[in-house]
Amino acid sequence: MSDIGYLEAIVVGALQGVSELFPVSSLGHSILLPALAGGRWAHDLDMTAPGSPYLAMLVAMHVATAIALTAFYRRDWAGVITGLISSIRERRIRTPYQRLAWLLIAGTVPVGVAGLALDRLLRDYLGKPIPVALFLTLNGILLYTVERLQQRVPEIDPDATAVLPRLRPGDPTTPMAAVLTDTETDSRLASLTVKDALVIGAAQILALFPGISRSGATIGAGLLKGLRHEDAARFAFLLATPVIAAAGVLKMPELFQPQVQGSLGPALVGSLVAGIASWIAVRFLTSYFHHRTMTPFALYCVLAGVGSLTVFAMG
Repeated sequence: MSDIGYLEAIVVGALQGVSELFPVSSLGHSILLPALAGGRWAHDLDMTAPGSPYLAMLVAMHVATAIALTAFYRRDWAGVITGLISSIRERRIRTPYQRLAWLLIAGTVPVGVAGLALDRLLRDYLGKPIPVALFLTLNGILLYTVERLQQRVPEIDPDATAVLPRLRPGDPTTPMAAVLTDTETDSRLASLTVKDALVIGAAQILALFPGISRSGATIGAGLLKGLRHEDAARFAFLLATPVIAAAGVLKMPELFQPQVQGSLGPALVGSLVAGIASWIAVRFLTSYFHHRTMTPFALYCVLAGVGSLTVFAMG
């Protein structure tokens, strides 16, 4: 076992910060990049190696992403937390933020249970380059399939009084009024049913397979439940925050074990880079999904996955 260097941590931090929120699988890229680079990178950044600090460092970077998401959606989280406390105190769910708080809790439960049961098993057996490349290819196919299917799904009406036609991102006929404010979007998300939240939240379980994107799975599930792209992305990012933070609380103590403390400094620097990259990524994506779809990411995943498989097969 060797310590992870600062350059490795900075590159991986930037990669993780972007790919965690883009629907392209941060874990998959964090496994494939070192394997493709080879040499010391493949040796240092191998999470399946005994005693490797790489996984703990990745988790620290995920926590930085959770902090960036919390800061970006600070007004939303203030409303959600206030709504949760008031609903417990009043013993009723009356306002949109009270309902949204409980929907986020419901959506978090499935992946929390599955993660505790399956995370280590799936990572140890599947956290290798060839399975990851296969899952990355599958991720692209799933994203593309969702984009095709969601065109047939009626859009959710926040007042549940009508079935709205599906508004396509980038469609010149889509009125500017269709772009909602943050408060309106949160009210729209609060119109989801508990069953919808459970299904969308459970989609995060797919991300336990390295190469399948957490954000892609949840955005896709949201689209199939009638959400717009920007609404589905917002709900996905809100759902991801407590899950990522909880994983960090469980895993980060591994960074402070004596045998891996040489990687603590690079992990902190890499986490800072990951947090900055995540902030930039979420700002970009919240704008992007007002007008665009996941299709470009789907094509990228298929090309990257097939390309990686070709390289490993030839090697």
